[in-house]
Amino acid sequence: MANASPTATARPLAGIGWMLLTGFEFVMVTALVKHVGGRIPAAESAFLRYLLGLVFVLPMLGPLRAMRIDARGWALFGLRGLVHSGAVILWFFAMAHIPMAEVTALNYLNPVYVTLGAALFFGERLAARRLAAIGIALVGAMLILRPGFRSIEPGHLAMLATAALFAGSYLIAGRMAGLVRPSAVVAMLAITVTIGLAPFALSNWVSPRPDELAWLFAVAAFATAGHYTMTRAFAAAPMAVTQPVTFLQLVWSALVGWAVFGEAVDGWVMAGGGLIVGAVSFIAWREARTGRRVTPPALPDKP
Repeated sequence: MANASPTATARPLAGIGWMLLTGFEFVMVTALVKHVGGRIPAAESAFLRYLLGLVFVLPMLGPLRAMRIDARGWALFGLRGLVHSGAVILWFFAMAHIPMAEVTALNYLNPVYVTLGAALFFGERLAARRLAAIGIALVGAMLILRPGFRSIEPGHLAMLATAALFAGSYLIAGRMAGLVRPSAVVAMLAITVTIGLAPFALSNWVSPRPDELAWLFAVAAFATAGHYTMTRAFAAAPMAVTQPVTFLQLVWSALVGWAVFGEAVDGWVMAGGGLIVGAVSFIAWREARTGRRVTPPALPDKP
């Protein structure tokens, strides 16, 4: 029996609808970052996105100040901010160097890393079906990269590291769930990542134009909206229902990359991304069926 709440299992169409909206918002994040381009260094673009996005955290500051956070909580906040900062820098770098569809497809590896990390660091058991799904996801990654058949660009390596670091951020957040309220986790991530990115941004600062600031503020707005609607999707339906919908992000990314940025639609990338999403969706479905309390496969994260 699925371990979702009765409310979640009763509204699958609502969950799918929220996840469709989430996909649109995250594709807009990707497209806007691509539009800003590489004139501004990746670390600075990431810093400005988070700095401008702090306006959305303001309503959470009151409850955050009232919370009592112990030394372990502060250490986890700092560690997550550092890990997430590295992921965001690499994501912005990849966006400037490889096509949108490849960024989206490789980011689907995030849930695979989460599953492996939960087994390595938290002792969760990897059943045979999970191992098989992970193997299929890795085949999907090989279809996207095709080593030996084409050159592996620095952007590809950046995305492989990005997915791993986002998975680390997710796992740390999972450890924090019982220590502090979810609003504090969200607010402190925004604050610590802004602080973590600042020295990297200031080390190679390029004065941004007003239009670039406006686009990066739009990135922050769409990213914030995407995380909100993704939360609504989780509340409405189990992950086994909403996870397969994320494949549409790859379809939309490929179409936007082709129509707006002149990027070729690569069938290998689409096939590889489909394998990864299918494998992760199978893991989510199996865990919902068995009802075992394990770390669920996270959805691909966004800066």
